Amino acid sequence: MTRVVIAPDSFKGTASATVAAAAIARGWASVRPSDDLVLLPMADGGEGTLDTFAAAVPDARWMPERVLGPDDAPVDTEWLLLPDGTGVVELARASGLTLLDPLRPLDAHTFGFGELILAALEAGATRLILAIGGSSSTDGGAGALAALGVELRGASGELVPLGNRGLGALASVDWSAARSAPQSVVVLCDVSNPLLGPTGAAAVFGPQKGATPADIAVMDANLARFARVLGSDPELPGAGAAGGTSFGLVAWGAELRSGAEEISTRSGLDAAIASADLVITGEGRYDSQSASGKIPHHIATLAADLGVASALVAGLIEAPTDQFTDAVSLTDLAGASATARSAAEHWLEVAGATLAEHLSP
Repeated sequence: MTRVVIAPDSFKGTASATVAAAAIARGWASVRPSDDLVLLPMADGGEGTLDTFAAAVPDARWMPERVLGPDDAPVDTEWLLLPDGTGVVELARASGLTLLDPLRPLDAHTFGFGELILAALEAGATRLILAIGGSSSTDGGAGALAALGVELRGASGELVPLGNRGLGALASVDWSAARSAPQSVVVLCDVSNPLLGPTGAAAVFGPQKGATPADIAVMDANLARFARVLGSDPELPGAGAAGGTSFGLVAWGAELRSGAEEISTRSGLDAAIASADLVITGEGRYDSQSASGKIPHHIATLAADLGVASALVAGLIEAPTDQFTDAVSLTDLAGASATARSAAEHWLEVAGATLAEHLSP
């Protein structure tokens, strides 16, 4: 009997990590029903992080809240309280890109995310894990800081508007009424981009949030102004994550860590892989960015260190897969990307069966 750990990230827009793991497992079991399958859906700090913690930590409690969304409309959402007093807060659930239609590249904000953080603290959370992937804004985390009581003011003393646009009028920052950060605040990141410049938050991630080239120039200049007034280092690796949200959180007292590494440690992935014969991981698009802290690269590296074979399932494969023993593309299986996306769960099952067939004698 073969022991297989199935630990994919989400296939964004088509299947959560939990759904993907279950589908791959069904496909595998259809070919090799006697194998021992261990499902450990993963996340790297983006959408699905709360689900991953909820699945991995017994007695975790969902805590509902209503916050201000990135378009100023109310959002009913939640955070997660772990038994050890840790509050896990996911930006995407309060200030995420999927909450906007249309997009607001200059005016979306992270205020609601800050409200969730504040709610966790007021509920008694003694430490925080903040998952910041999937952001809709490029406000440098200014909105979250404002929700935590930081006063961002213009030259005449007025509070500046929320969003990146408001940072263009920023003249001073007053921390005197701000809620203090607890001793441990960990921000889960999956990128190492700085805040500013050609590899920064606006230039790299602005287009997916609706920014035009002209918008990007303005957004970058506004973030530079924010950095000068705040007095923090915009070159810090990871400062550009989630539209610079990590930058603002570091100024508040947070520490940046690899989302993939932190979640895999807390979920017991290391021990699970060490006792396995094969680990299957995956994500929607495996490309050149996947080696920069994404789940599949992290898991393949961990498996190699433990002497365990690894396999990849991806919606689309656009980078070498040499570090994997086997790799399957849903697009190749389905014949077209649109076909794979329209029935992702089915093609994930087919992928699981295909990998099992490759292993069978």
